Amino acid sequence: MASESIHGMWSSRLMFILAAAGSAVGLGNIWRFPYLAGENGGGVFVLVYVGCIFLIGVPIMSAEILLGRAGRQSPINTMRELAATSGASRLWQGVGWMGAIAGFMILSFYAVIAGWAISYIFQMGSGAFIGADADFAKSAFTSLTGNVWSVVGWHTLFMAITIFIAARGVGKGLETTVKYLMPALFVLLVVLVIYAAATSGHFMEGVSFLFSLNFEKFSWSAVLSAMGQAFFTLSLGMGAIMAYGAYMPKDISILGTATIIALLDTTVALMSGLIIFPLVFANGLESSAGPGLMFITLPLAFGQMPGGQIFGVIFFVLVTFAAITSSISLVEPAVAWVVEKMNTSRPVGALAVGGLAWFVGLGSAFSTNIWAGITIIGDMTFFDTMDYVANNIMLPLGGVLIALFTGWILDKKIVEDQMFADTTYYPLWRFLIRFIAPAAVMVVFIMTFI
Repeated sequence: MASESIHGMWSSRLMFILAAAGSAVGLGNIWRFPYLAGENGGGVFVLVYVGCIFLIGVPIMSAEILLGRAGRQSPINTMRELAATSGASRLWQGVGWMGAIAGFMILSFYAVIAGWAISYIFQMGSGAFIGADADFAKSAFTSLTGNVWSVVGWHTLFMAITIFIAARGVGKGLETTVKYLMPALFVLLVVLVIYAAATSGHFMEGVSFLFSLNFEKFSWSAVLSAMGQAFFTLSLGMGAIMAYGAYMPKDISILGTATIIALLDTTVALMSGLIIFPLVFANGLESSAGPGLMFITLPLAFGQMPGGQIFGVIFFVLVTFAAITSSISLVEPAVAWVVEKMNTSRPVGALAVGGLAWFVGLGSAFSTNIWAGITIIGDMTFFDTMDYVANNIMLPLGGVLIALFTGWILDKKIVEDQMFADTTYYPLWRFLIRFIAPAAVMVVFIMTFI
């Protein structure tokens, strides 16, 4: 196996941590986690979620990093080479294809949501939400998503940013971006937590909601939601972590690094809850407001609070930064494969993959306006279908297959060579990756269809 990737290498362990954390930290932390916690009773959900992060997420993330670093290629070619080296079926290459396609599908609709966030930076900055009521907040969001040209325009802008960064390569593009955006993201989080604590008057109520154990709210549905969120928030099964692992220096601990990334990812999710719930409670809003929490409930809350215009802008800048660091990881597996397969340059590969993702994303952009009445599966729009197929089917299935391949199929010498710095916890990791992680993810996968 090659010692370095043809695409470049991370300059240090810190850069890999920032990049992988950037991939993991995204809309799932800032948008999805708070409303899932709100819908599932707060503290019990958080407890199960954190347990799943470290019992399922960290072992599978470590496996993805291991595979990427062993193969030093795109996830598709990495799986092909490792399967051949281990004397396994070439069908295992399908895991790489599944991850790259899932990441591509997610990027196509993720860019639409990220475009909404960029739009809200300007809406909040204009003062449109100052003193606004609930009807205005709802109509503002409906007006944005219902205007096809507006949605497509913001979607196009976000995809252009993603393509530009990916085209610049690992060092000048990916690393430079996370080097500045990730520290900025954490600074903005701290500023917003302080703002929520200082101005809402309900900060301790938010803390209590997020961390108190209300077992009356405990249900199998909450467990499944927590397991699913833990799995998806770490960007597992979509090829991103495997692609980033290919650029990771050899002398770095995989398990220790994956644990740090999981801690950072969980910290962002919890801090997001500490920002959002005090604002929600301060304005008498509903904590289980669902996906509308970020685009309807929060702008309304910021509009009612001192300095809300400024801090509302800061919040949506934060969301946009998180979306960018995730989007560049979603596009990377496919870009790396195009460069390897077609022997072309990074800019051409990034433009080809990003342009196609933009085109497919038009279906999701149209789903809230001119295609709103068109359904693909059951009553699901194009947007809902892409989300459902990628997140509920492809990612869990990919995660199970990665765990099984690493734990049971991959040549043990390769595994031990890559995990040389993790001898203390290696037996525990091997037990989790062979038995606990695949079984737990399969439960989530099966229960999705029951």
